[in-house]
Amino acid sequence: MRHPHRRRLNANPRLIVTILVIAAAPICAQAQDAQKVLKIISSDKSKTRIYCEMAKLGDQMEQANETGDSKKFDALFQKIYQLGKQLGPEYAALIDGLQDIDPQSEVGQEISSTLDALDNLCGG
Repeated sequence: MRHPHRRRLNANPRLIVTILVIAAAPICAQAQDAQKVLKIISSDKSKTRIYCEMAKLGDQMEQANETGDSKKFDALFQKIYQLGKQLGPEYAALIDGLQDIDPQSEVGQEISSTLDALDNLCGG
């Protein structure tokens, strides 16, 4: 199971806009911010459950996008948006900063590794 926002960065412009709407915080994410988010989410069972639920909904959102079901996509987006608010401003700042980071850069690789660690909390 992969992070619901990260894998969509290259998917299509609508998904990129979705990420930007979810991530309202203006702070640019750095690798240390990703580690902070990992610590916050992994140390709080409630936030871990929320994150994992978002990942499941992200999978469903991806399927809805692939089948062109915009109504389902929008409903899932709203659920993810509401859940994302519960993860705190650090999470929003991390997601907001992803579009500014080259995934092949050292920082991009470190953030990707951290997001993989978050995904592993969900059993995948």
